Amino acid sequence: MAFNAKTKKFVMWMHIDSPDYKAARAGVATADSPIGPFTYIESVRPEGQDSRDQTMFVDDDGKAYRIYSSENNDTTYISRLTDDWLKHSGKFVRVFEKRRMEAAVVFKRGGKYYFLASDCTGWDPNPMRSAVADSIWGPWKELGNPCSGPGADKTFLGQSSFVFPVAGKTDAFVFMGDRWNKSNLPDSRYLWLPIQFVGDAIKIQWRDSWDPSVLGPKSNAAGKK
Repeated sequence: MAFNAKTKKFVMWMHIDSPDYKAARAGVATADSPIGPFTYIESVRPEGQDSRDQTMFVDDDGKAYRIYSSENNDTTYISRLTDDWLKHSGKFVRVFEKRRMEAAVVFKRGGKYYFLASDCTGWDPNPMRSAVADSIWGPWKELGNPCSGPGADKTFLGQSSFVFPVAGKTDAFVFMGDRWNKSNLPDSRYLWLPIQFVGDAIKIQWRDSWDPSVLGPKSNAAGKK
């Protein structure tokens, strides 16, 4: 969900599906407030393909994109939305073909675009994947698993959900992940960790505890040692 400054509406895109997971559609709703009430508009199969795990990214120029798993999770699609963000514009690109990814996250830093995602292993965690590009359209260069420390091979028992840019701080980003409890999904928890950068590479190190003082250039410089 994001706020469209042109229409003054909050726009929410979501994964719409059936119990057998075959509908695989993308739904859209709008509201005047981030807490609703939302008005549901419609669901579609964008670009004529299925749409499963998805995220929304708004660039510096106000253009919005949906990034979603398609072709039965075999390929990731990046689709630009119309100016009101309520439909797909028809401009899109297929990336990471045959890589089978879900839980995509896209964010921007220093003019570069960063991508995080996971493999498709149901509710069970797996190693995170990362990539970088100079354009939202690619080409994307995969960088491998950005995690380090205990549990890094399973994304610290989590799955990528969002990257939060911290307002008022330079070069400060927080990785947010879902920790799924597959035997009791309502009891699933969250994972927040600071992001460091070494060149173009993302580094997410396990910390038992941390505070906002580790965010920003000092943290990133320390990561180079």
